[in-house]
Amino acid sequence: MQMTETNPTHKVLLAIDIGNTKVAIGVFRQDKIIATWHIATDTNKMIDEYAALLLNLLYYNKKITASDIEGAILCSVVPPLTPLFEQLCQQHLDVAPMVVGAGTRTGIRILMNNPKEVGGDRVANAIAGHKLYGGPLIIIDMGTATTFDVVSQEGDYLGGAIAPGMGIAAEALNRYTAQLPRVKLTAPSHVVGKNTISAMQSGIVFGYIGLIEGIIGRISNELGSSPRVIATGGLAEALTKITPAISDIDPDLTLKGLYFIYQRNKPQVH
Repeated sequence: MQMTETNPTHKVLLAIDIGNTKVAIGVFRQDKIIATWHIATDTNKMIDEYAALLLNLLYYNKKITASDIEGAILCSVVPPLTPLFEQLCQQHLDVAPMVVGAGTRTGIRILMNNPKEVGGDRVANAIAGHKLYGGPLIIIDMGTATTFDVVSQEGDYLGGAIAPGMGIAAEALNRYTAQLPRVKLTAPSHVVGKNTISAMQSGIVFGYIGLIEGIIGRISNELGSSPRVIATGGLAEALTKITPAISDIDPDLTLKGLYFIYQRNKPQVH
């Protein structure tokens, strides 16, 4: 039987962003992101279920096996799933994952009253945003919540704003009213809706555009400058098409930030 040597250039890093609605997974080979997936967040899933799903995604899409993974890093806003994914990496991938937390070296100053309040995903966004786009910067992450993170010219995390996500707003209308249905979160052709569906879409989608543009304007006034605006998250592409206030879309910004954090903190081989 012919033996093959492990090629270090085939090794990959796994980045995992555990959010309230979905888990984003990215695979990096050297400094390139070669694959991303999104799976539903489910606190009732067992370790083996998540592991089977992850290993199948890796192998059937990129022919990556557990032995190809040299390291992993994760951030999480779902506390019950943090130890689960740590165990998953240890038991099924044979790597001890780096978990972004209070002791993680990030290279940026977090100028908040309590820096520990800032989620790892928002820190990762700030790091990747400043490294890739410079500063000053506003990063809008359009997920379960709509978050605004403000980064200075020097790369300091200044703070931000948090609003309910557009999906939560749509769900609330359906849940707490007797006759309003669920609607697809797309912009209607006119602001003045001629039926219930288009009226709801107008209020939700254009309402969030107004929210985004308004907060960007207020942050800019407070800073006394016009920061570059980067959008990420599941709804970023749809909303960016209908407002000129957003400069760029980067759907993998959080995963890229995790990669940069890993590179700063990984053990040095001597």
